Amino acid sequence: MFFVVFLVVYMITLLGNIGMIILINISPQLQSPMYFFLSHLSFVDVWFSSNVTPKMLENLLSETKTISYVGCLVQCYFFIALVHVEVYILAVMAFDRYMAICNPLLYGSRMSRTVCVRLISVPYVYGFSVSLMCTLWTYGLYFCGNFEINHFYCADPPLIKIACGGVRIKEYTMIVIAGINFTYSLSVVLISYTLIVVAVLRMHSADGRKKAFSTCGSHLTAVSMFYGTLIFMYLRRPTEESVEQGKMVAVFYTTVIPMLNPMIYSLRNKDVKEAVTKAIAKACMGQLDWSICLSRVFVCIV
Repeated sequence: MFFVVFLVVYMITLLGNIGMIILINISPQLQSPMYFFLSHLSFVDVWFSSNVTPKMLENLLSETKTISYVGCLVQCYFFIALVHVEVYILAVMAFDRYMAICNPLLYGSRMSRTVCVRLISVPYVYGFSVSLMCTLWTYGLYFCGNFEINHFYCADPPLIKIACGGVRIKEYTMIVIAGINFTYSLSVVLISYTLIVVAVLRMHSADGRKKAFSTCGSHLTAVSMFYGTLIFMYLRRPTEESVEQGKMVAVFYTTVIPMLNPMIYSLRNKDVKEAVTKAIAKACMGQLDWSICLSRVFVCIV
């Protein structure tokens, strides 16, 4: 039963996020910085879910439910890296909305393609660098006999719980690094949206206010879900109770949130709805070259 549910969720996640990437790259009306950043958010969500879900599905069918030590460290490395990449992409997206709403006349020049590429490169470089350091600290943990992880994937809190040495350094570094990065990235989001709210309230046009709040509402929903679940799991000391609670929360942010993000950004977005309609019409008339679509997606990602 659980296997079928999570398999369906995973397939919807892949279809939704890969579909969003393709749609953004083939639609002329979606060639703006906001959708450029959104395509990268979808890209990260695909890998974020793929890092955890396939192994979880395998364990649901298997009686042994094992993972190698190296495999555990690799999964832990990519998990930490992709979490940091995603939180900073969300921060970059908030800054982009601030520039678009508060500085519309300068938006085109200040958010050029070169600037966008540089902005999106920082989360990747920083996220994978920090993750390497964190994973090395995880490698420094000592295990004395109990190798059963009370979780469905390799994460720091359950690993710390079963370790018998090197725990204190890892525990405090996990909380400090998570605290610093969540606080900094969330501060960028909160400051950006505070300035946006001030700017929107000064608008004389009711339509302008409605459009501004509509474009920002989707992003705020995604930010609230992702940050809320991560803060609940990583800004607490690992205890038996917190690890148990963390498993339920982890299901939400590793499988459900990546599935919901394309829906959140498309259902409330007029431009995306129009782009979907045009893409379907082109596909029905045979005017959509899928080889070009896939090559554009590859170029965008690389």
